[in-house]
Amino acid sequence: MGARSTGREAALQMLFALETPGQSAERVISHYWRLTPGDPEGREYADEIVRGVYESSQRVDDTIRKASMNWRVERMARVDRNVLRLGAWELLFGKDVPRAVILDEAVELAKRFGSEDSSSFVNGVLDRIAEDLGRIDRDRAQAKKPGPPSGGSGRPAKRGARRP
Repeated sequence: MGARSTGREAALQMLFALETPGQSAERVISHYWRLTPGDPEGREYADEIVRGVYESSQRVDDTIRKASMNWRVERMARVDRNVLRLGAWELLFGKDVPRAVILDEAVELAKRFGSEDSSSFVNGVLDRIAEDLGRIDRDRAQAKKPGPPSGGSGRPAKRGARRP
């Protein structure tokens, strides 16, 4: 697993702990790393996520709320809610991380720690958030550009020529 993947997993666990009343991001981070040694590179990214979600919690939750029609953030399963917070924060503020990576990593976390339905729920909500934010990866943008007709080389067909 890469450093950012392990960082996301650690961040998810810290976000889960952060929901305990009276906790601050700094307290949770300090306590987590005291008990769980981690990869220094992954640790830095995990801390950035936890601080970011904590500091922008209202915006993150509002973004989730808007995208998850008929679901109140407070009523979501804790794992789903915190995976969504992690993914939404990355979509909002992690401009160096491609959309596909954010969604794939969140879905994997949901599969690993959530219920049977968590991964599809997380994928649907984060995909909607990404669309709402206009987060389109380069390869997806290329796929949406009009190209030559299917099966063609981009050159006009000869008169009377049959296409396969």
